[in-house]
Amino acid sequence: MKIVEARLYRQWQPFADGPYTCRGQTEEGFDSCIVALSAEDGTVGWGEAAPLGAFYAEAFPEAMAAGIQRLLPEVIGLSATAPARLSDALDEAMLGQPAVKSAIDMAAWDLASKRAGVSMADFLGGLSDGPIHLYRSVSQADPATMAAKAKEFVARDYRRLQVKVGADPLEDVERIRAVRAAVPANVPLYADANGGWLVEDALRLVDMTRDIDYRLEQPCMTHAENMQVARRCAKPMVLDEGVSGFKDLLAAHQDGIVSGVTLKIARIGGVTRTCLIRDAAIALGLSVTIEDTGGSTINTAATAQLMASTPVRNRAHTVDFMNWVTVQNAQDMPQTRDGMLLVPDGPGLGVRVDPALLGEPVFRTEI
Repeated sequence: MKIVEARLYRQWQPFADGPYTCRGQTEEGFDSCIVALSAEDGTVGWGEAAPLGAFYAEAFPEAMAAGIQRLLPEVIGLSATAPARLSDALDEAMLGQPAVKSAIDMAAWDLASKRAGVSMADFLGGLSDGPIHLYRSVSQADPATMAAKAKEFVARDYRRLQVKVGADPLEDVERIRAVRAAVPANVPLYADANGGWLVEDALRLVDMTRDIDYRLEQPCMTHAENMQVARRCAKPMVLDEGVSGFKDLLAAHQDGIVSGVTLKIARIGGVTRTCLIRDAAIALGLSVTIEDTGGSTINTAATAQLMASTPVRNRAHTVDFMNWVTVQNAQDMPQTRDGMLLVPDGPGLGVRVDPALLGEPVFRTEI
């Protein structure tokens, strides 16, 4: 059974809670790329990827769309039941560019698991029953505004919070203190700098926050910098941008600087590569967060399937991007409940996409 058609759509997804600020940069929403792969029997697999503007990762919407258009002809005629081999073909056709490959790879996994008649979680090794906790990011602002937003998120049943830091360390200390004081003690806090600090900034902050309960996430960008911080930091350290592949994860573990890892599907390069690093992290005894750089319902469904196939003891939390934005792109994704992400029923991603809602494809190729 071969892939006989491939389509690319784009969808603008405004943030529901207003502009999102990270590392001093602000975005109004996600510009998402959505891929459809069709097999000979009419089965369609869907994938989605969206960068957070151009400042967060080495990707931006226009380049992602152009790269996808270049790669889609390469998948025509490939097997509809061998997504890992399709991932190999993408790597042969284009060096690097993981964000460009992500939606195509995701669509291949959705297609293959649909044809097998099982959920993507089962196709990836089996669903592990148990809660999938959700967190919510508190965007950078003044401490009082961030504290108020944190209280609002807790009132909306989010029980885990990520505090965006990475600016002036004195201001960031006040941000962490304000949010910590505003929410119950049993709400885990992650102070996430997205690699924005100099080593000096990170060291000053960890010294000034020894009395606060939180986890430190990606304080600096490089492995060497984070190792310096870890030597003086008494907090668990989670790495995100610092882990782009298996070798990064192994080095961080061997040097004793990582207790958990955040894997963003598009930053890693798709479901295939994300699962590789996830399984290695599980074997190393680390906590795992699987999410993405952006998207809506299709992407949230993929996140749910990946987290559901992760052992419960290794799960940290994830995001519900479908609720971060004002537009949806699929049906049958269950509503979140009590701060938990629920896994959709049905084969593949478990959601139904109506192409009519996406408008005309911006690119299409077929046999």
